[in-house]
Amino acid sequence: MPPAQTTPDTLPLQHPQSKTDLFVSFTWLALQGFGGVLAVVQRELVEKKRWMSREQFVEDWAVAQIMPGPNVVNLSMMIGGRYFGLPGALAALAGMLSAPMVLVLLLAALYGSVADSAVAQDALRGMGAVAAGLIAATGIKLIGALDKNAMGMGVCVFLALVTFIAIGLLRWPLLWVLLSIGGGACLWAYRVLSDADADRAKKGDA
Repeated sequence: MPPAQTTPDTLPLQHPQSKTDLFVSFTWLALQGFGGVLAVVQRELVEKKRWMSREQFVEDWAVAQIMPGPNVVNLSMMIGGRYFGLPGALAALAGMLSAPMVLVLLLAALYGSVADSAVAQDALRGMGAVAAGLIAATGIKLIGALDKNAMGMGVCVFLALVTFIAIGLLRWPLLWVLLSIGGGACLWAYRVLSDADADRAKKGDA
């Protein structure tokens, strides 16, 4: 009988070794994240470092999405705070912002001298297409994590399609999409989880 194949999902989860590990890891992550940060974050934290599973990443990313501020910065602070409290959150935040801030200031100064160039504008359009492809590919990769979602794959796919239509086609403001579709999804998930808890309680009393 052939040995079981090892995949990222079967490997044990790890955790940051120190606040320095957080700072260095998120600095490296931030320097890779121009345009397609979601793809980079998922690959580094889930597949390489194994600091979280796909399911945990989807849940934490959802929380980071609805919080004020950049998504990946929110996520980094959540991870840092989870393992090392406020100092860990600040170390992760410093890693996300320090080196990229210096690099962006240098690039801004350089871009100011070539901003009107047709070559520079075409290059930015090309990078935008690549970034969109990276994000789409990561989304497809993470679909499998919805199998373990309490609402079920069908409901999750339906909510994703409705959200895409609302934002991509109808051009609804993001705030209203979060309040309406997001709020409805939260209420439905709460009901599903409450029913599941009630069923488990009945079976325990039986």
